[in-house]
Amino acid sequence: MSKRFTSLATASVLVAGAALAGCGQQRDADVYTVMNSSTDESYHRWDAEAMARCGERLGVTIEQQSVPAAQVMTKALRMASSKSLPDVVQFDASEMPTFAEAGGLVDLGTLGLSTDGIPEGIVDFGSHKGTYYGAARSVNTLALFYDKDVLDEAGVRVPTTWDQLRETAKQLTRGGRYGLALSAGGAEDGVFQFLPFMWSNGGDETGLDGPRVIEALDYWKGLLTDGSLSKSTVNWTQADVNDQFMAGNAAMMINGPWQVETLNSDESLHWGIAPIPVPRAGDDSVGPLGGAVLTVPHTGDQARERTAGKIVACLSSEEEQLTYALNSWMVPADARAAAAWRERVPELDSLADQVAVARSRTAQLGAGWSSVSLALQSAFQSTLTGQSSESALKRAQQRATSGN
Repeated sequence: MSKRFTSLATASVLVAGAALAGCGQQRDADVYTVMNSSTDESYHRWDAEAMARCGERLGVTIEQQSVPAAQVMTKALRMASSKSLPDVVQFDASEMPTFAEAGGLVDLGTLGLSTDGIPEGIVDFGSHKGTYYGAARSVNTLALFYDKDVLDEAGVRVPTTWDQLRETAKQLTRGGRYGLALSAGGAEDGVFQFLPFMWSNGGDETGLDGPRVIEALDYWKGLLTDGSLSKSTVNWTQADVNDQFMAGNAAMMINGPWQVETLNSDESLHWGIAPIPVPRAGDDSVGPLGGAVLTVPHTGDQARERTAGKIVACLSSEEEQLTYALNSWMVPADARAAAAWRERVPELDSLADQVAVARSRTAQLGAGWSSVSLALQSAFQSTLTGQSSESALKRAQQRATSGN
C-alpha cells in the first residue's frame, strides 16, 4: 500500500530551505496563483468563476492551478524547494498541519482574517497548535443515506441507534441486496467512515487499543458476520459504495454530500438522509469534518502575502461560501451562510446538524494524524478478514506510536 502522507522530516527540510532562501522567482505584480485540487470540470469552473469575481473586487488577476488531490502536498513541497510556491494553496485539512508544522504557512490572523461566526470545530479544522492557518469555504461530513422505497416496502423506520441499524440492515438484506454499504478499504476513505462509530462510542485516536474503539470495530465486524455488509467492503472506496447503492445492491449506505449530484441523476431513486446511528439513544452522532482549507504559504514577499490573505478572505466570504456550497452540496463553514443554506436545501438539513458537532481529524494529533490513519487502515483489513479487533487495534496502536 502506498503512503499518501508526506513525512514531517521531509516537509521540514524542504519548507525550511525555501523559507531561508526567500522568494526565488520574479512574479507579475498583478497576477496571483491559487493551487487547488479542482481537477473535476464542474469544480474547476466554479472555482474559476469565484476567482474572477474576487479578482475583479481586488483589482488583480487570479489564476487557478489544479492538480489531483493526492499530489497537492508533494507538488507544494517541490515548489517550496524550488522557491516557486503559489500565493495560495488549498490543502486537504488533514494534510495542512504537516506544512504548517514545517513552518511553511502564514498565520491568517496576521493577515486580517477573523474566525468570528465560524463554529469551533471548523476553526480547529483550519488550525494547527492553536494558530489559524486555513480558511474553509465549505465542509462536509458523513450521514446515513437510505432508499425510501425499500424501507417503506419493508415497513421499517430509519434506524437511529446501533441496535436498530443492525436489526434493520439484517431485515433489508435480501437476495443480491445488502442492508448496508460502507467503505472499509485500506485508505483514508475507510478511516473517514470509521470515525463516526469510534467517536460516537467515546473512542479516541490517542488510544486505538482502548475498549471503546474495539467495540466500534467489533460492531463493524458484526455487520459483516450478519451478512448485512458485502465482503467486498474491505476494497470499496466511498465512490464504490455510492455505485452499489444506486444499483440497488444496498438499501442504506454511509456516505457524504459529494454524492448528491450523482444520486439526483437517477429520478427513479427516492433517497433520504439521516444522522449516522449512535451506540445509545441520546448520544451525539459525532462525525469527521472533511474538506479543504485555503492557506497562504510563506513566499518571502510580505506584500504579496497580504494580498493573498485578501484573496483567501474573499473566496471564503459569506457570499462566496454560500455560492460554492449550493454548487457542490457541501455545508458552508460560516454559521450565517449555513443558516441560509439550510433554507435553500432543506432535504440536507440533518447534514448541517451533523456538521455542527463534527470534529477535525487533526485537532488532537496535528501532523501525527497520518500515522494513526495508516495504522487504522491496516486494522480494518486484518479484522474484517479474520483477526480479532483487539489484536488488530493493539498492533495499530503500536504502529501509530512508532510511526511504522
